[in-house]
Amino acid sequence: MSSHPVVSTPLLDTAQPDTPELHTVLIANRGEIAMRILRTVHALGLAAIAVHTDEDSGAAHVAAADSAVRISSYLDGEEIIAAALATGARAIHPGYGFLSERADFARACEQAGLVFVGPSAAAIEIMGDKISARAAVTARGVPVVPGLAAPGLDDAALLAGAAEIGFPLLVKPAAGGGGKGMHRVETPAELPAALAAARREAAGAFGDDTLFLERWITAPKHIEVQVLADTHGTVIHLGERECSLQRRHQKVIEEAPSPSLTPDQRAQFGRVAVEAACAVDYVGAGTVEFIVDGTAPDAPFFLEMNTRLQVEHAVTEAITGIDLVAEQLRIAAGQPLSLTQEDVRLEGHAIEARLYAEDPVAGFLPTGGTVLALALPEGARVDHALAVGATISSSYDPMLAKVITHAPTRADALAALDRALEQTHLLGVVTNTAFLRALLALDEVKSGDMDTGLIERRLDELTPRAVSARALAVAALVRWEQVARSRPRGLWHAPSGWRLGAPAPFVVRFAAADGVGGADGAGGVGSGGAADGTGADHGAVPADDGLVVVALTGLPEQAQATVGEQQFALALHAGAVTVDGIRLPLLHHGTDSSVWIGLPGEDRELSLHRPVRGAAGRDAAPTLASPMPGTVTMVLVADGDHVDAGDPVLVVEAMKMEHTLSAPSSGTVHLQVSAGDRVARGEEVAQVVPGEEGPEAEGRESDGPEFERPGTEGPHHVDQEARP
Repeated sequence: MSSHPVVSTPLLDTAQPDTPELHTVLIANRGEIAMRILRTVHALGLAAIAVHTDEDSGAAHVAAADSAVRISSYLDGEEIIAAALATGARAIHPGYGFLSERADFARACEQAGLVFVGPSAAAIEIMGDKISARAAVTARGVPVVPGLAAPGLDDAALLAGAAEIGFPLLVKPAAGGGGKGMHRVETPAELPAALAAARREAAGAFGDDTLFLERWITAPKHIEVQVLADTHGTVIHLGERECSLQRRHQKVIEEAPSPSLTPDQRAQFGRVAVEAACAVDYVGAGTVEFIVDGTAPDAPFFLEMNTRLQVEHAVTEAITGIDLVAEQLRIAAGQPLSLTQEDVRLEGHAIEARLYAEDPVAGFLPTGGTVLALALPEGARVDHALAVGATISSSYDPMLAKVITHAPTRADALAALDRALEQTHLLGVVTNTAFLRALLALDEVKSGDMDTGLIERRLDELTPRAVSARALAVAALVRWEQVARSRPRGLWHAPSGWRLGAPAPFVVRFAAADGVGGADGAGGVGSGGAADGTGADHGAVPADDGLVVVALTGLPEQAQATVGEQQFALALHAGAVTVDGIRLPLLHHGTDSSVWIGLPGEDRELSLHRPVRGAAGRDAAPTLASPMPGTVTMVLVADGDHVDAGDPVLVVEAMKMEHTLSAPSSGTVHLQVSAGDRVARGEEVAQVVPGEEGPEAEGRESDGPEFERPGTEGPHHVDQEARP
């Protein structure tokens, strides 16, 4: 794990009267947040207990803990409490997500004699329901977005009240968060359908279809304030965080302090946040979220309160020097806060980027896979639980890591974060790293003129650029070196291209389902060849079937590469490559089906092309490949059915995102999976054979895998849990 800022927090004093002895803490979570909590637990001299499912038995948090207990699910509160009691733990830290905002779990911990590291069950219940939360904070004079919010409002009441609020407006579920069930309504005629959809989505996601209405805020900014409250009546704030860079209500980049607030506005936000916390007698670390009209920054509206540690807590730690997890544990132990409001000092600027296992080119579908090679930046804080060989599953949230930089000025912090992301390489899993760097480069981000709609407005500009000719040349060189190492030593086996006359080039063919300008993704630009090795291709030009051909001469240690009309002088070294005289760091990994390369600012998966030939030399039948790892939830046709181009064939679900795969052409469908099957990203799930009649038609053989982009419909958002 990369370096972290040193924070000064007194050790827990469990010798005080009437305070629980938190000698052992069970961490009811996984991944990077489990590792983050574990680090502070150990720093305070306490023992850490991990829990894990079978899928996570080899995970980093399991290895780092003092002991670990197997559970069937991170959502099974009874199992987790039983694990705590069995191991002698005195407290349970829920992290974020999973059970962290479940009032029934907090209450069950208390009933079992365990300390829940968080607020009371009553505070969680009130703040967990947006209608009751609005009522509670309004009673303390905290402003809320104008709207109509009361328990049990039916459609008739909502329709009647909408005219008074005015259009456009937002339909919002009272329970849950993350944007699920929210609908912007432009006109009165659209409202009945929006209410029906919102109720259906809220019932499915949260088990509660209660709705309310809010006025639509123009150019909204999302600003939140970190609060701390102990059991002795002290409530303080640690400044604000700017969280306006969001996609589908999912935060992407956060920073502290906000570049849009003046010192007076900052103090105002802090005072209002403290009042909101006091409205529910809050205890612990929490975050009060506000929405702000970009044209009226002096008028913050309460949005909600997150009754737990936030994903983005690290930026607050960076500018204050306060370990928020340590403060949580002090509060849970019944001790007073280690500081007062006057002690809080904001130093410099911190920015965090969330690294996700998702493919921006494929509509941000989740990816997953096995970590084949890993490089993390120096000089930045990286919260993660990654390791070479780790499997990134589609069973959990796709966030892999958080990269945080801290500098004296915002400009310096932005530049440092861009450098850190350039140095971040995770081969084996397609991530959003290039998207994050493109986002940081926007003029609006550099100037701090951001709102929650910025990403959607500029999304086309943020899609990762086409794979470069340089990357194609380097990938081909890596493939050549891989082939050379796999062959016996000796003149007759070396792929040197030696022959009488001019040397034959080593030819690598890149599968170009996305074209030469394709990007990372299942079925994306590939490298390798059906016959990679010496051949008669003397140039590197796109082949008739859309492939890109790269020709190399010389040896991997000193080669010339031709990509189309471009030529490169290459030399491969340990951990580096020289391209036209410039030495660059290089991370790479090759398999039988693909080559992964990590150049500065450019990670690429390049799939080895394997042509598929019919039994009688016929052209390959169109195939369907899963665009993401997941589970086949529905098969919509029978094996051997006739389908027309565009007909839905099956549905794959991952991380509560559904994706319908449709027939790429007309013909007879041959299924290779069934409902309930788990599939990998890029795995072939069906084949559509033109001109066949019935399921007994002649099969096809393949020389190896060929990833083709299937004809698919867009993703359907079901219930992807937000990470606020």
